[in-house]
Parts: sequence; structure tokens; C-alpha cells
Amino acid sequence: MPQKTCIVVAGPTAVGKTAVAMQLARHFNSSIISADSRQCFKELGIGVAKPNNAQLNEIPHYFINSHSITEEVNAGVFETYALSVAENLFRYHDIVVMTGGTGLYIRAFCEGIDMIPVIDKQVREEVIAGYHQQGLPWLHQQLQQHDPGWAATGEILNPQRAMRALEVVLQTGQSIRTFHTEKKIERPFNIIKLGLTLPRPQLYAQINQRVDHMIAEGLEEEVRALQPFSSLNALQTVGYSEMFDYFNGLLSREQAIEDIKKHTRHYAKRQLTWFAKDAGISWFSPLDYSQLINYLLKLV
Repeated sequence: MPQKTCIVVAGPTAVGKTAVAMQLARHFNSSIISADSRQCFKELGIGVAKPNNAQLNEIPHYFINSHSITEEVNAGVFETYALSVAENLFRYHDIVVMTGGTGLYIRAFCEGIDMIPVIDKQVREEVIAGYHQQGLPWLHQQLQQHDPGWAATGEILNPQRAMRALEVVLQTGQSIRTFHTEKKIERPFNIIKLGLTLPRPQLYAQINQRVDHMIAEGLEEEVRALQPFSSLNALQTVGYSEMFDYFNGLLSREQAIEDIKKHTRHYAKRQLTWFAKDAGISWFSPLDYSQLINYLLKLV
């Protein structure tokens, strides 16, 4: 029996992961598991750059439109979901494709993840409200007070990570790092990790073009319809936070759009930094599919 294999296609936002994953799924007659922490929400569309309807109809996708913004979704939830899907798909396929830019979700699937305590709704809402009212400086100050070790070395410029670290220490009285064992779990299938990258100016240009396309497609209207849910954790994300600030009079429309571009570029940079730490990733240009597939065919 050939060994079952999951091909993971990682990389920054807007680099072209979906197109490459579609090509691989066609080549291997397989399905795609999304490793994106926002595309799973059925209420979100334009702002999270989901595959279009034609792509979803051509290739079966999982963890797309699978959850509601009112549900708690995290790396642990994804790990359980994705492993279950992979197990089922491996009954019919020797190869499964996974693609996404959420590094923690990919790590959870490939290696396992430590269990973080459940956070009370009130604690989470207080942290989110504090961030929205006072911004990153407030988050940094709170973490310096409650978890100085994390504040000194953690991803303080990443609001999601900083809020997560703060809510854990407020809930438990312990640093989020006390729950990290870093014990890797061996999966009962082979994993090949590919990274997609482009020269930084080209990537940033594609990000700017994508945001312009989102605005033209109706991002403003999509976010406006979600205003009643703006405090939910699922909506504390680039593309939505800036529009909420515009609706609340904190930004002009033009500034909100520019901030979405800027914050998306910053996010892409953080993604590249995360994936660069994984020595198991082999890197390719999304424009050189022939080189990528030739590399894969030697391994599968």
C-alpha cells in the first residue's frame, strides 16, 4: 500500500496559495483542507478571500463555510476537525492537499498543539473592548503588568496573539507559555510542506490589488451588515476592524482602506517570519508550478 500523504501549501496572504492548491488537487484527483482561521466562517466572504464558487464546486473543500462567527474556533478545534477529515479522505485518496496561511493551525495539524484553558466570555469581551477603545499600547501595558515575560518576547504587534496571551493570564493567573509543552506528535501519514513566496515588492503589490478588488466587490457592504456582531472574536481581524472604525467615525473611508492594505502587508510579513522558522518547508515561487510538481513527484 502506498503511504498516505498530506501536501501542505503554506505562505503569506495573496501569494497565490489557492491557485497552486487547486492545481495539485486536480493533478492528484484529491480534495483540499483549508488552514485559514477566518475562511471557515460562513458569514464572512469578501474580506477573507475565500475560493470562489467555481473553485468550490470543482474541488471539494473542507473548513470553508464550516462554522459560524458565534462559535469558538481555535487551533485545537481545527486540529480535531482536520484530522477527522484527513482520516476520512485517506480512505479514498492516497494524497490530500492542505493550504492556508494560519501557521498555528498548520502546526497543530502536523505536530499537535497544547491545550489552552477555556476562556470565560466576560474575560474575552473585556479584553476585546479594551483593545478597541485603547489600542495596542493598552494591550502592551496590560501584558507588561500581568505577563512581563510574554510582553518582552511575544508578538506584541500581533493583536490576536497579544489578546490571546492577555485573556489566558487574566483567566488562569499563569502565562500562556506555561501551557506550551512543545511535544511533537507523530502523525500516521506522511506530510510534505511547501512554502510559496514572491519578492516582497511583488507580494505587496498583489496585496494592494487584492484589497482594491475587495472594495470593488462590496467589502464595505459586507462589513456593515456585520456591525451588530463587531465584538465577536471572529471579527477582530484585518479588513473588518478597520471598516468598523470607519463606521464608528474613527477613520475616513480612504484611511480605512489604506489601513487594510498596510495591516495586511504587516500580517504577510509576520506569516513569512513564522514559516521561515520551519526548516521542514521547501520554498517555491507560485509562478513556477512545474518545478514544484517535479519536486513532489520524487517524493510521492
